[in-house]
Amino acid sequence: MRKRLVLLVTFGLLAAAALAWYATRRGPMDIGEFVRAARPPRIRPDYRDVVIPPNLAPLNFVVEEPGREFCVTISAADGSRIRVDSTTPSLVIPAEPWRKLLESHRGQPLDFDVYVRCCDCEARTRFQTFRVTVADAEIDRYVVYRLIRPVYNLYVHMGIYQRDLESYEETRILGNASFKNGCVNCHAFAQRSPDRMLLQVRGEGVTSMVLVRDGAVEKVNTKAFGGNPAAYSAWHPNGRAIAFSINTLQQFFHSLGEVRDVYDWGSDIGVYLADSNAVITSPKLADPLRLETFPAWSPDGRWLYFCSAPPLPLERFREIRYDLQRIRYDPERESFGELETVLTAKEAGGSLLEPAVSPDGRFLLVTICDCGSFPVYQRSADMALLDLRSLPTPRLQRLACNSPESDSWHAWSSNSRWIVFASKRRDGVFGRIYLSYISETGAASNPVLMPQSDPTFYDSCLNNYNRPELICAPIRIRERDIARAILAASKTKDAISRGGPAASAEPESQQYQPADEKGPQ
Repeated sequence: MRKRLVLLVTFGLLAAAALAWYATRRGPMDIGEFVRAARPPRIRPDYRDVVIPPNLAPLNFVVEEPGREFCVTISAADGSRIRVDSTTPSLVIPAEPWRKLLESHRGQPLDFDVYVRCCDCEARTRFQTFRVTVADAEIDRYVVYRLIRPVYNLYVHMGIYQRDLESYEETRILGNASFKNGCVNCHAFAQRSPDRMLLQVRGEGVTSMVLVRDGAVEKVNTKAFGGNPAAYSAWHPNGRAIAFSINTLQQFFHSLGEVRDVYDWGSDIGVYLADSNAVITSPKLADPLRLETFPAWSPDGRWLYFCSAPPLPLERFREIRYDLQRIRYDPERESFGELETVLTAKEAGGSLLEPAVSPDGRFLLVTICDCGSFPVYQRSADMALLDLRSLPTPRLQRLACNSPESDSWHAWSSNSRWIVFASKRRDGVFGRIYLSYISETGAASNPVLMPQSDPTFYDSCLNNYNRPELICAPIRIRERDIARAILAASKTKDAISRGGPAASAEPESQQYQPADEKGPQ
């Protein structure tokens, strides 16, 4: 009896597999006769009217229309075309024809026509054409980001990953399980090169700045400057100096809207000189009457941009707004010059955070939000562009690619034509990576969600993507080599501080040091 049951079950499974195979092997849908719909198709992700790099992986999507057969044709003006047929709503575009189509149609539009066969009849519907434009400028092939669960009190399942934008390959660079489930954040690269990379790690006995230089890994203890570990970081273009902030942050909760927020008790900025293992600063970067954070270098390395605000007590956190400032830096003498206020929070109408200068030196991109220094928790967070040629009369313009939800953590491509950023626009909860083309005049295109091989991927993904950084080549160093260096006490170097005031700090019990650059997502 048992053998008979096993045979019946086996036969049933084989029959089901055969039917499924047969369904997928049916001939293409006859689209010669159809009914025209008066609207474009509902698709997920929504790739309608976006601008994409010519070296981006296929935009696979789900057709959210009832039917039993689905078809999409992707056509160019010269008659080139890709056709995809499916018996499921998921349309997966073949990689090689897609790559050739994009490469041969740089700077041109592609028309997407979606056809659906009715569930219970032979009627076919053709929806209105939607268009995707292929930009002429490529994007750097790899993007590095952190994946973290949307929790607020635990370092769980956290890691730094890199993704090949020309395919769907994702590689883990460092998972926190490899060093006692600590926190890993604030990754940065020199000139978008994987040869010079840094990570900030937090945890039991492993709190350090981790430097990767030309294949060698070392840990640096920067606590001699200010007593707290380094946080937000930026490599100098010369690859030998690293600007970093030290922050004493605390998460707190309130009752309206997003209940989480982050308060900065005190913060200063220093510069770590890798060759001499020393930290230098200036009273203008470590003013006890100001909060200084988010350092960013100009492409020529002569200016250090950062955000600064007067400290206020916690009960007045909604009044804390950061100005955008910069200070002269002489890389040969390793010294600082005059301080300038580029744009005040009052002039901008909000708190200015996360500055990033385009590699061509023309634009500076910032995040602007209602208050404070942690925009990922604020729906008001938008990206805005400052044309540096307009100084000393700055003109700040919010980008057209913003959404009603938080948009932040932006970074430039090496050719200054693309930005990558994290946005919660899909659901207000999870940060996802988007790409937007920036024209020579500073206009931003409708952004495209980073595509996945499975078009339903984001429906079940429970991780936040944050702090994306573009790099020009893949990271080659192995995760185990980074983890071994983190766990090895002999790998730690104590940086020497060359003076300068330290950031004010609350008692140790008041300090908050988790998740994304001292705050979870």
